[in-house]
Amino acid sequence: MDKICVLDFGAQYAQLIARRVRELSVYSEIVPCTESVETLLGAGYKGIILSGGPSSVYDEGAPLPDKRLFDAGIPVLGICYGMQAMGFLLGGEVVPAERREYGPADLSLEAGGGLLDGVQPEDAGRVRVWMSHGDTVLKPPRGFVRLGSTDNCPVAAMADTARHLYGVQFHPEVAHTAQGMTVLRNFLAACDARGEWSMASFIDNEVAAVRKAVGRDRVLCALSGGVDSSVVAVLLHKAIGDQLTCLFVDNGLLRKGEAESVVATFRDAFKINLIHVDAGKRFLDRLVDVTEPETKRKRIGNEFIAVFEEEARKLGEIPWLAQGTLYPDVIESVSFKGPSATIKTHHNVGGLPPHMKFKLIEPLRELFKDEVREVGALLGLPAEIIWRQPFPGPGLAIRVLGEVNEERLTVLREADAIVQDEILRAGLQRGIWQAFAVLLPVRTVGVMGDFRTYAQVIALRAVTSQDAMTADWARLPYDLLGRISSRVINEVKGVNRVVYDISSKPPSTIEWE
Repeated sequence: MDKICVLDFGAQYAQLIARRVRELSVYSEIVPCTESVETLLGAGYKGIILSGGPSSVYDEGAPLPDKRLFDAGIPVLGICYGMQAMGFLLGGEVVPAERREYGPADLSLEAGGGLLDGVQPEDAGRVRVWMSHGDTVLKPPRGFVRLGSTDNCPVAAMADTARHLYGVQFHPEVAHTAQGMTVLRNFLAACDARGEWSMASFIDNEVAAVRKAVGRDRVLCALSGGVDSSVVAVLLHKAIGDQLTCLFVDNGLLRKGEAESVVATFRDAFKINLIHVDAGKRFLDRLVDVTEPETKRKRIGNEFIAVFEEEARKLGEIPWLAQGTLYPDVIESVSFKGPSATIKTHHNVGGLPPHMKFKLIEPLRELFKDEVREVGALLGLPAEIIWRQPFPGPGLAIRVLGEVNEERLTVLREADAIVQDEILRAGLQRGIWQAFAVLLPVRTVGVMGDFRTYAQVIALRAVTSQDAMTADWARLPYDLLGRISSRVINEVKGVNRVVYDISSKPPSTIEWE
């Protein structure tokens, strides 16, 4: 299968570039810019995209591609910093821009050059694009033709069609560049890359690969009910049937009706061998008097491992463990940007004990989240699972701020059920990344009837995002906010106030703990 390499120079949009190429039915993968040129040239890529990045080509130790890439006969597209690096290495003139350019800009077209063929002028003969750069290419290298410019960028696109080398200063991968997909499609045409990547073909290939790897062995899958583990379970069941055992650890920290839904879907509808472990009391016992968020996460993670180990031991010899690892998880570990600071422990399972010597099977490790959802739809998973919003591994424990006990969990479950119901009724389930309730560790004075109340506060959090790396607070309609507030206060005993969180990430996080 033809494939495209996205060479990562620390770009915030590297994943988005790869996803856009895949949307054009060509497989793409992200490789750190530190990869050797011998490895890159030997990998059989039909084309290479040089990503943007935070560096200047004049910075000490600035990451630069190996110049031999440009003489290898493989089509190369430089985006933003990638274009500057190409221009710099090939003898063009790269200078700091007179003013930095961030946001929308109007591109004047001067030539198609193959790369901009089919891009249609918009207002005043220009095309709206998205910029984010400091340096700029003032003069292209010898052999290159200028394809377009902006008021602040004399060379906003360039091409050497004889050598199949292309560069754009703007970001074709972002939605704000309205005709960016046309640019990427033209580059793929220059690469002669066949569009053979589809989720239907992925399922067929992965089913065959799982059968070959597993043989007659048994496989254990930790099932949470989230979209990733659910798709893994159904895909593996399609591949190996009754050789699969799914283990669902109910930690007592799930949403209202969630445990029952998981059991009904996988045991009853899909006929998967599912073991449901009700361990809620064990987890709550571990959380007595615990209020510090990271301690909560670690205790829940450790208890999960303990329960999982006990239950796995009862099942006898199972050599394989299935995990819902996705492609972003894989590339985070090899990103050029290096390891990021730990903001919080992210996953429920931080790793199983070394003595549990499972062989890992990760059928989704090549996929982005939107591709996983497409696979789930093709496999027949219900929409409520496919479009289930991200839910933290520690569950409601990190949405009950302060002490976690059954009484406070009940209050939060009832409030959150109202939030989910109203978001669904409003048709916003797919347009919002996450919407949920948080129980605050404070009480406020209120009036109900003729009586003074001193009751609890629910915070409502709703955000929009593409990948959870950044997020903006959702501008929910006022009447929707009003209905949620009214229902929570009237229907959930012990709550007399609802507030709305209008913080973005950064500086805030999506979850409160």
